[in-house]
Amino acid sequence: MMFKKVAFFIGFLLAVGIGIKGCSSSRFKFQSSWGENTTRFWVGREYWANRLQDWRIHNGRLECIDGRRPLRTVHLLTHSLIVQKGNLKMSVRTGIISNNNSLPANSFSGFLIGAGSEDLDYRARSIIHQASGENGGLIAALNGKGEIAFYDNADSLKTLKVTSRQGITIARSTKEDIELRLSMQPKNGAYSISLSAYDHKSGNFQSEATLENIDPSRLTGNIAIIASDGADSSGASFWFTDWKGSGSKFQINEEHHFGPILSTLYTLSNRVLKMTVQFPPLAKNDPQIVRLQIKEKDSKNWQIVAEEKMIVPSWTVTFRIPDWDDRKDWDYRVVYSMQGPRGKLQDFYYNGTILHNPVDKEEIVVAAFTGNSNTYGSFGKYYSFTKNRLWFPHSDLVERVRTFKPDLLVFTGDQVYEGRPTSPDRSGKFSSYLDYLYKWYMFCWAYRDLTRDVPTVCMPDDHDVFHGNLWGAGGITREIPKDGYSHPAYDGGGYIMPAKWVNKVERTQTSHLPDPFDPTQVAKEIGVYYTSMNYGGISFAILEDRKFKSSPTIMLPEAHVVNGFAQNSNFDVRKDADVPGAKLLGDRQLKFLRHWAADWRGVWMKVALSQTLLANVTTYPWYFKTDAGTPHLKPVPFGVIPKGYKLAKDMDSNGWPQTGRNKALRELRRGFAFIICGDQHLGSIVHHGIDSWDDAGFSFCVPSIANLWPRRWYPQKPGKNHKPGFPPYTGSYLDGFGNHITVWAVSNPVISNHKPAALHDRAPGYGIVRLNKKQETITMECWPRYTDPTERGAKQYPGWPMTISIEDNYSRAPKAYLPILKFVGLENPVVQVIDEVKKDTIYTIRAKGDKFCPKVFESGSYTIKIGEPGTHKIKTLTNIHSLEKDINKEITIKF
Repeated sequence: MMFKKVAFFIGFLLAVGIGIKGCSSSRFKFQSSWGENTTRFWVGREYWANRLQDWRIHNGRLECIDGRRPLRTVHLLTHSLIVQKGNLKMSVRTGIISNNNSLPANSFSGFLIGAGSEDLDYRARSIIHQASGENGGLIAALNGKGEIAFYDNADSLKTLKVTSRQGITIARSTKEDIELRLSMQPKNGAYSISLSAYDHKSGNFQSEATLENIDPSRLTGNIAIIASDGADSSGASFWFTDWKGSGSKFQINEEHHFGPILSTLYTLSNRVLKMTVQFPPLAKNDPQIVRLQIKEKDSKNWQIVAEEKMIVPSWTVTFRIPDWDDRKDWDYRVVYSMQGPRGKLQDFYYNGTILHNPVDKEEIVVAAFTGNSNTYGSFGKYYSFTKNRLWFPHSDLVERVRTFKPDLLVFTGDQVYEGRPTSPDRSGKFSSYLDYLYKWYMFCWAYRDLTRDVPTVCMPDDHDVFHGNLWGAGGITREIPKDGYSHPAYDGGGYIMPAKWVNKVERTQTSHLPDPFDPTQVAKEIGVYYTSMNYGGISFAILEDRKFKSSPTIMLPEAHVVNGFAQNSNFDVRKDADVPGAKLLGDRQLKFLRHWAADWRGVWMKVALSQTLLANVTTYPWYFKTDAGTPHLKPVPFGVIPKGYKLAKDMDSNGWPQTGRNKALRELRRGFAFIICGDQHLGSIVHHGIDSWDDAGFSFCVPSIANLWPRRWYPQKPGKNHKPGFPPYTGSYLDGFGNHITVWAVSNPVISNHKPAALHDRAPGYGIVRLNKKQETITMECWPRYTDPTERGAKQYPGWPMTISIEDNYSRAPKAYLPILKFVGLENPVVQVIDEVKKDTIYTIRAKGDKFCPKVFESGSYTIKIGEPGTHKIKTLTNIHSLEKDINKEITIKF
């Protein structure tokens, strides 16, 4: 035994001290360093913990404080196993934190090796814990029986048969301090893996087991610490410290560090820069002050422009800098100083570019997204982890979006899915804060190389606040239900999570947006973020669809609404669902839209950003009573219209309440506003109508990044005024609520013949919107995720691209006209038409060129304001009477 111990020690020293096969030790070794005097849930920039709330640094060691299944892992980000033949040696000290009852036999602590193949993105590999499928890795551990054991994490934790075993069975207790030493060596074209256990205090050998004939393909990817208490009850499990490793099988990737500065989001509007910096959950004794430095592109001199204190428990810092010089690009870096591995204060930097306000650009490009699901299913006991079902970190999409060089990024909601990749913690306790952050950090990790340089709008939706559906009911909150989170919990209206928790979510996603139009909190202290943003000569209205919306279950008791669907077959949704008092955007946001539509200072075009569609463009099989079966509907070949589908009447869409929907559209069309939205999981172009078809604006609902709920639009007949050559599901319809809609394009899920089918057959993708100020046109592009847009002949979803003019967003048929306005001394002025009797602004628009003929919808007397808002170049014409269509009268306005 002594000889074996000495031999192992000498081998380990050789590996660590002089390297293996001539490789320098500094290049191929690592050693953990966890601070002695800190307690912190973030375990360090070299690691990713699954889940965030299950691990902490405490008393100089790494502790798994909740080891319930699924397995808990901490992955090493900076080192991975490569395909080339090589050696690996690792060691770690481990023990039990607490053991109030007997330790389950199937509990264990140890190593996970070969997690994810080498060709899988390191971030995707890093979220592997319990798995059952390809690339799950091998587990080498000390189990609850006190035995060395190997498990196949790619085959439901199957116990693997060892070829040799020696030593004793270890009596496990809270006093133990076991050093596990792993050795992996190539042997006869395969690999041999040995795991030994030593008593750390005495140095005495305890036990060893060896696994032979391991296929080399199983040993690429990540390494991790792993823990499981083997039970479903809560409780602390294992601790670890002094994790060391070396070997020629390693690849070093120092750039894979994540933290302490995780990401940035910023906007620029009206010369005000706002930026939110996201941090991990730091310790109370970690520094709280963060600095923002900038420099001009060709300069070497950094200057501090802001310094702010961190907000906890969102662990965010928001900078707000007025009078920003938005005429030029600026390099920036966020600077944070904290204690490094050797106990000294160390500066950490996060760099990016704040772009100039692109008012000089003829065309502003917006990239729009919705539904950021990271996995096809949850990591639970029965979850199958495969490359085909793991979509995080969406690097393919990020790279393709980058080719468009967007001026603005818009995420319309569901940046986080509460059940992906792990089940949600809705306890309302501190752990639920960390559970949200665990999932939010994955969004930051995936998209930060876009958001660090491009202004970004984020709008939280229902899943971001851990709801299935959300009827905010004016921002009320309710007690967390004792009977679970089924539909009755959501259907009661309001938020089921505490107000402070909701505010934390909104702070992480929206605190970088321009200041709210009216910051007054709603109901029980939940904040608001609805606002406008002027960027690149485009005015964007950022809406909160869910926060003010009424619950149909409460408003329509006789309909027996479940999850937005009336279960009473005798209830006529078209006639009886539009009840007085039912709210959509609410009075506050309607007031905001009235103001926004009329404010054209420095603006060429109006675009509203909404979480969801102001219609219900969905069908499902005739026997459905809700859309719960939607994920199980199979895709059909392109061009096939399945029989037996009916119009859906989903009140989660903004097709309900109808009056609220129409009020919103009326306010939006006053500014000829175009709408970008998401949430529906189904890409579409819809021309909305209020009193008749096409009398309001257009909307572009973008498809999901990764589609969990593949809705479809299969009306059984082509719509009214169907255009020859267009798909049979286009044309003018009344949706399930009786709303007037003209459908121009839909990205229905079809058999794509692209792998993985679980992703691509559900029609995932993103939207690109080109806002051409000179031509006053809007071009909508809808790109499948599998398409490389740089390739010649790259195709979008059928029906895209489509171009409309600004004036198409208020194509209501006029009843009369005002005299033609001819402008001298000022081109492209803003024209505002006001009804003098009703004292009502009918609409505001920027005219194209030197002439404009205002249309009106009633005969009468009008005031017209013409000019450049915010300057002295404003003219007002009063008592202008409407004319018949054939009267050609002209008024010249000189500036």
